[in-house]
Parts: sequence; structure tokens; C-alpha cells
Amino acid sequence: MIVCPNCKHQEADGAIFCGECGMQLVQYGVGETQRFNTATSELGNIPTPNASPQSQAWISLHLLDSGQILPVSDRIEFTMGRVSENQPIMPDVDLSSFKAFDNGVSRLHAVIRNNSGNIVIMDLGSSNGTYINGTRIVPNIEQPLRHGDILALGKLKMQVVLS
Repeated sequence: MIVCPNCKHQEADGAIFCGECGMQLVQYGVGETQRFNTATSELGNIPTPNASPQSQAWISLHLLDSGQILPVSDRIEFTMGRVSENQPIMPDVDLSSFKAFDNGVSRLHAVIRNNSGNIVIMDLGSSNGTYINGTRIVPNIEQPLRHGDILALGKLKMQVVLS
């Protein structure tokens, strides 16, 4: 078993990310990598991940600065943000280890939902905004997300990879 250093959740050996908080459990570049097929989407040469029997994630986030890919969640809804001391509410996906504070990510920044195959994001009233392909979205109103979209929480940019 691997114990998450962030939330102390136990994961099976070989896990790369914590299923509870999203924290990366192994150093980048260590362990197995996921093979991508070369199928193209309607947006061009954006790789689509092969379905893995171990991963039930319907969405992954490709962090553009580091190149890391976060297979985010097997839930139909999750919040993203950063952990702060003495904060009673924690996001489902903690982006603190990716310089979230420096990039203007709020504690509870945004929520992503899978509404029967329609993927949407909603800004939760963040201080520095949420952007889809460079356009700021209106807080508290769901906006559609598509495979290949560039999502920015403040200045933290990631590409949406849908399975």
C-alpha cells in the first residue's frame, strides 16, 4: 500500500495519483507511463488516451508547464483548487503541488461535472477566474468542455483530455 503524503489515504501499490485528493504519489518520470494512441480528434493531433483497466477516469488534465497528466477522477463531479492551512473545506483535486498559489488558483476554484456525457465546468467565484481557450467564463454558470480545450485556473494552464 502507498500512503498519500497529503491526505493519508491508502492506495494500491503502483498508484500514481491519490484517488482521494489527486496528489501525485510518485516523482515525475518514475514508474510506468501510459501509452497514447495517435488517433486524431476533430481538433487535430491531440492524443486520446487508451482506456486502461486500472483507470476509470473519464477526464485527464495535461498540465502544460510540467507535461504531467493527471487522470483526475472516476466520480461524475469533482472540485479543483488548492489546500490552505486551517481550511475546513478541501477541493477534491489539490493543485498545490503545481504552484497553484503562485498561479492564482483559489482554494475552491472550479467544479467539473459529467452530465450524462456532456462535460461542463463552472467557476466557483474564484478571484483570478477560469478560462476556456483564453476566454474567461462567467462564475456560477456551467460551460461545456471538449477534448483538447485549454483550461486555465488563474494562470495554471492545462489541456482537457477526455476518454
